[in-house]
Order: sequence, then C-alpha cells, then structure tokens
Amino acid sequence: MKDHKPMPPMMHHGHHMGLHSSSLIADFTTGNVNRQLISFAMPMFLSHLLQIVYNMADMIIVGQILGKVGLSAISVGGDIMNCMTFIAMGFSSAGQVLIAQYIGAKQHDKLSRFVATMGTTLFVFAAGVSALGLWFRREIMELMHTPPEAFEEALAYCGICMAGIVFVYGYNAVSAILRGMGDAKHPFYFISLAAVLNILLDLLFVMQLGTGAKGAALATIISQGLSFLLCAAFIFKNRHRYHLHLSAGQFFRPERDMLYSLLKLGVPMAIKNAAVQFSKMFVNSWINSFGVAVSAFAGIANKINMSVNMVSNSFNTAGASMVGQNIGAEKYDRVRQIMFSVYRIMIVIAVAASVIIYFFPAEVYGIFTDDPSVLAIGYEYIPIAILAFFSCAGRSGSNALINGSGNSRVNFVTAIFDGIVLRLGLSVLFGIVLDMKYLGFWMGDALANFTPLWVGMLFYHSGAWKKRAV
Repeated sequence: MKDHKPMPPMMHHGHHMGLHSSSLIADFTTGNVNRQLISFAMPMFLSHLLQIVYNMADMIIVGQILGKVGLSAISVGGDIMNCMTFIAMGFSSAGQVLIAQYIGAKQHDKLSRFVATMGTTLFVFAAGVSALGLWFRREIMELMHTPPEAFEEALAYCGICMAGIVFVYGYNAVSAILRGMGDAKHPFYFISLAAVLNILLDLLFVMQLGTGAKGAALATIISQGLSFLLCAAFIFKNRHRYHLHLSAGQFFRPERDMLYSLLKLGVPMAIKNAAVQFSKMFVNSWINSFGVAVSAFAGIANKINMSVNMVSNSFNTAGASMVGQNIGAEKYDRVRQIMFSVYRIMIVIAVAASVIIYFFPAEVYGIFTDDPSVLAIGYEYIPIAILAFFSCAGRSGSNALINGSGNSRVNFVTAIFDGIVLRLGLSVLFGIVLDMKYLGFWMGDALANFTPLWVGMLFYHSGAWKKRAV
C-alpha cells in the first residue's frame, strides 16, 4: 500500500515535486546529488561564516579596547555559552532530521503537530538552562580556571548571555524547522541581519560607551533575539507554503508520541554535543592553567578550527537532511551518493586549509594578535591544526549518515567515545602521561575528532541505517 501511494502526484507534476508550486519545501529524493548538496549547504556555510565574522568582530573590538584580559574573558565566556547551547543544537538537529523524514515519507499532515511539540520542548529547556546558568555562574567560571585578572569581565559577559539564552534556543529551533524543509536560504537572511546589527552594536557599546565585555554580550543577545523573532514571524506568515497549519493551542498540547521521537533522537544528539563541549572545556581549563599567553592562543586556535568546522557542519547538516528525506523515501543508493559526495568536498577543503596554515601562519595569527609570546605558541600548533582539519573532513560524511538516519543508538555510541572516552583519554595520555603539556591536550583533542569517521564507516557497512526512524 505505502509503495504506490505517492506515485500519482509525482507522475502528474514531476517538476512541482508532487507539492503545489508555491511550496517552499525542497525535494532531495531526485536530481543531481552534488548540485543539491552544494546549493543547500552554501547558505548554511554563509550563515556559519557570518556567525564567525561577528564572533571575530567581538574578539577584535574587545581585544583592541581591553587587550589580553578582554580576549581571555570572551574566550572563556564563549566556551561556557557553547556548552549551554548544546541542548538547543542537539534537539534542533534531531528536529531537522525528523522533519526531513516526514517530508521524504510524504507525511505532510504531521509537520504542524511536530513543529509545535518541538517549539514547546525547546522553550522549556531554554528556561531551565538559563536559570541554572545564572544560579551557578560563579562556580562554573571557577571550574574553568578563568585567569583571575579576567574573572569579573568574564562573569559579566556570561551573566548577560545566560539571561538571553531563550533567544539563542529560539533561533536554533526556527532555523532547524526551515532547514528540515530543505530551505536554507531564509535562515541565512535572518542571520545576516543579526551579524550586521551585532557589529554595529559592538561598536556602539564597546567602543563608544566603553561597556567592556558586557557590551559585547548585550550586542550578541539583542541581535540574536531580533533575528529569532523575525524568522518566527516569517514562518508564521508563510505557514501554508511550508504545509504548516499551526494554531497557538498546539504549543500548549505537545503530542506524546512526537515528543518521544524528538527525545529519543534529541537526547543522544545533545549528549554528543555536550560530551564534546564538556570534554573540550575540560581540555581548555587545563590549557588555561598554562598561563594567559597559552589561554589567549587557545582562543585563536578555537577560531581557526571553528572556521573549518563550520564548513564541515554545513555539509554534514545539509547531508543529514538529504539522507533523512531519502531514507524516508527508501532511496538507499542516493544515501550512499550523498555520503561520499560530502567526503569528497570536505577533503578538498581540508587540503586547502592545511596549505594556508603551513605556508602563511604569521598572516593567519597576525589577524588576532602581535604578541610574540602568543605567536610562538602558534608556530608549535601548526601540525596539530592540520590534523584537526582532516579530522573535520572525516567526520562530516559519517555524521551526515549517522544523523540523517535518525539512529539514536549509533549517535549515543559516537557521543560516548568522541566526547568522553577518547577526547579525555587521549588528552590525558598526551598532555599528562607523555608530558607534552598544552600541545598534548590539543593533540588528544584533534585525534578524538576522528571518532565519527570509524563509527560511521562501521555503521555504513552494517546496513542498519536502512531502517526508517519515523
């Protein structure tokens, strides 16, 4: 029964993808895989790039005004904030995959109920995380070995960010809904607006009004908040083109079975993000204890890794939505094509990044700092940077398959190994046992990043990804 049902609409108007032509939902179950992957990943990549640009703007503006202390405050504050958003990231990724699978399986009737359930769930989580963060922020800062001279600035920065976490969660949720539908362009427009506004507010608060790291935090939260509200309004205005028939009441009545699907997939994804973030924080707190120069370079290394991570995340997120739709539609040969297409693109990018950092390290590091003690550490870091770039490439194709399949068990295994066992184990091995100091911690971190590659390969060869999650 279920095999021949979707056929007639596809046959009558193939070019409309079986949906009415004003629909904003993209169909990834037919057509050229490479072209779809690149055109879907590009807006996501540009969104990430803009986020990096405005994070950099924060760093550069604060660094110019407050020097090392300001950089350290924002670096520590940023780590803590990344940690607090892991739930949003996990559940948004899960939501995106489930939406893609509903669309692949042509179950448009379920979209509204699912979107309402997901929105309510994330709102509850955001409120909880925000409250806990504000309550324990001093203790968290101490756990992070925040350099004493940067403590107050970092505390102020975190306080404001934690208070505004609901906007960060909200923005993640609305973007995930659109990306699950195969629409990456609109989230990009809203994030562009946030980026420009953030930089303008930075200049106003930090440079003009001299509010320090607090001002940078305010700028971030205000711009994220606006971006979220506009994006939510856009979805509501165009709800019919996304096959959504939302009413306010649905948000107060989350559906149990949908909540279960979301939790079943969202919890392992959140744990994966959390485990990676927490173990990174553990590694970074060790690194911070080697003094303010090492702590300052850690901030720079993070930014450099983030830029390659960002490309990797764009392709694995795009890949996961495409894999989700094709598993929903039971088109397994396309799943294979998508996964290997992601690998190929990412290896090219890793090679390019490695060439740049190997031949032009002074130019790259010089963007952030001219402090000779910080630059010296940067030169030691080059081989580790190259290792990290290739681990990104290996991770991306595997994550596209693991996340897109919606297989919560494999996600869980990856989480435990990537986040806890290997990242902490290898960091301690190289950093403490083999006494490679801070370089050892970075080395362990980079090697742990290869975990999804081998888990994904085993999962792929097992064929277990062919079971539909929805």
